[in-house]
Amino acid sequence: MATYVILMNLTEQGIKDIKEAPARIQKAAQDLEAAGGKLLAFYTVMGPYDYVAIAEGPSDEVALGQLLALGREGYVRTLTLKAFTVEQFAAILKHLP
Repeated sequence: MATYVILMNLTEQGIKDIKEAPARIQKAAQDLEAAGGKLLAFYTVMGPYDYVAIAEGPSDEVALGQLLALGREGYVRTLTLKAFTVEQFAAILKHLP
């Protein structure tokens, strides 16, 4: 499965409804699992982002669908990074000329 690092910022609606955030996070994790993925870690952070999540998905298409559904709810905006393990990185490097 592919791994994704998801950086999130609360929208105005997200901060207004912050007390319901834990339930929304749990629902998003369940939706991701139903789509064949898994939420590996979730953190509330201080700094330029409000949340950081590490997730796995069976494909980029599934991940994109889940992210679009999350964004459509209107509570967060996301910036997503596809992550590679050291082993995947080493395999990629073997194909360099």
